[in-house]
Amino acid sequence: MEKIQVSCEMEVTLKMIGGKCKPLILERLISDGTHRFGELQRAIPQLSPRTLTNQLRELEADGLVQRTVYPEVPPRVEYAITEKGRSLEPLLELMCQWGAQHLDERFTLTNPQCSQ
Repeated sequence: MEKIQVSCEMEVTLKMIGGKCKPLILERLISDGTHRFGELQRAIPQLSPRTLTNQLRELEADGLVQRTVYPEVPPRVEYAITEKGRSLEPLLELMCQWGAQHLDERFTLTNPQCSQ
């Protein structure tokens, strides 16, 4: 495995949770538990199926999400948070609180996802 060079510890965090809606995916799995792909897609409609697939693959590669494939026809795939992913819960809660404090007239909150 090739080492990723980072300039500081914060960059490690950003490399793992930075990306199109990764915090929203993680928050959904932490708060609601295991989800199938379609459930995640309905919960986060701003993500295209391709983008959701890519983000889930990256989260899995970083050990934040576990993907389980069941040998059924049709195949069933479920995504769950790992302990490493769950350890991000305090950080995600702080992000939600910060967003709530700085919500202004530019934003319309249509589907609150943060568990406050």
